[in-house]
Amino acid sequence: MLRKFVIGVAVIATIVAGVGTARLVLPRTDPTRGVVKQLAFLRAEIEGGADHAAQKQFPEGYFFLNALYGLTWVQVGLTDPARSADAAAEARWSLDRLQSADGTAPFDASLKPRYGVFHAGWTNWLRGGLIALKHSDAAEIDEFTSKSVEIATAFRTARTPFLDSYPGQAWPVDSVVAIASLRLYDDLVAPRFGQIATNWLAAAKTRLDPATGLLPHQVTPALVGARASSQGMIQRFLVDIDPAFARAQYEIFKDRFVNGIGVREYPKGSTGQGDVDSGPLILGMSLSATVVTLGAARVQHDPVADRLSREGELLGLPLTGLKTKRYLFGAVPIGDAFLAWSASARPLVAADQPELNGGSGWWRLPWLLVLWLPALILWGLVRRRRKRRRAH
Repeated sequence: MLRKFVIGVAVIATIVAGVGTARLVLPRTDPTRGVVKQLAFLRAEIEGGADHAAQKQFPEGYFFLNALYGLTWVQVGLTDPARSADAAAEARWSLDRLQSADGTAPFDASLKPRYGVFHAGWTNWLRGGLIALKHSDAAEIDEFTSKSVEIATAFRTARTPFLDSYPGQAWPVDSVVAIASLRLYDDLVAPRFGQIATNWLAAAKTRLDPATGLLPHQVTPALVGARASSQGMIQRFLVDIDPAFARAQYEIFKDRFVNGIGVREYPKGSTGQGDVDSGPLILGMSLSATVVTLGAARVQHDPVADRLSREGELLGLPLTGLKTKRYLFGAVPIGDAFLAWSASARPLVAADQPELNGGSGWWRLPWLLVLWLPALILWGLVRRRRKRRRAH
């Protein structure tokens, strides 16, 4: 009886090792297929109230789940033009939810731009993405124009390059998104805000975190040095503002935060606690920062994106059906949203970046050992017991 049990466990371990090995080494074909299945899962979850549930977990839960859903569709539609009409419809649905009473409820309408730079920047980036799909009408272009002017005016009249997202609270990453949306406007509609972006970049360069040379995590009410939970986002958008500066910042970020199996929340050589931005830390690494860095690596044409993606397929317990795909059994839909957005990441303004040196493929070896060692041990036990039975 024990022998049959051990054989059964050995078979299961072998199947798990084989599936894991396939996820680590097999070539990939259609990059959007899995993302579209994730989006089908996310649409059903949002309609079932997952965005409201996410809002109870952290302040921008509702907003991010809807924004990332729409932005992922934008990226899918731009990558696969055959899906562009569907992508535009879904992005428009998402934008409507962001501008609804539920979408604006956590934000202060008295801020400049209205509702703060976080809400204004992300919604404007989504507006631009919708225009980029080329299924928009004149009214949507006019709205993109008026909101871009509002953002530009707020930057022009501010004494700092980092505007408030909430009263008395400012994170540089939110201003990066807003400035990127102005770059997107200039690329799609007409050159208008180039000087605003140039002035912003010059001012931002004078306010880098002295410990890392990167943009800080937070500047108001207190200065907080660079952290990966915001840096991953910054590196996603900075490439569409200034590709050369973005590449230099990304290389610093990669050197200080990215290690062999994930992304540290704090720079190498320092430690800190997890919070609502980073989520719980495991050996100093942030799962949310690691997922967002996947997207940053993709827009920088860094082969490390393939490593992070494959590790996600290995550890994320993906369940794929005929129409849907989800990770961690679908328990955290906002995690699926971040992953889908990162897995389909692409620059919207900048040209494709020069490919970075990807190094060797030896990073797979430790994972392969972890996968196959249990199966080998179990089959060794089966063989040993078989020899003992023959000896008797």
